[in-house]
Amino acid sequence: QLQLVESGGGLVQPGESLRLSCAASGYGFTLDDYAITWFRQAPGKERKEIACITNVGSTNYADPVKGRFTISRDSAKNTVSLQMDLQKPEETAVYYCAVVQPSWPRRNCPLEYDYWGQGAQVTGSS
Repeated sequence: QLQLVESGGGLVQPGESLRLSCAASGYGFTLDDYAITWFRQAPGKERKEIACITNVGSTNYADPVKGRFTISRDSAKNTVSLQMDLQKPEETAVYYCAVVQPSWPRRNCPLEYDYWGQGAQVTGSS
């Protein structure tokens, strides 16, 4: 069983940058064996995949965030980060990280995940 803890959420204004972190822990856990994906869910909308890093280190981004969001991993700290340049109203949302251990090396994001964090709230201010 893995534990995922998101941090870095808070109150932001349009055009600001924010960095979220997802810390993974568990006995014998090796971050590089897993694919990790960030999702977000805005109020009244479906949860959407926004970025992932795979077990071979490949990164993928949803079209709306390409060029503005960057996902990275720190294997020594078992932490995955999401650097965000926030521009759109729907990006004020709850952000979740999720992980799964693929059965083979993957370049694309997995379709299903085994473990989810509790979410980090990114709230817009006016």
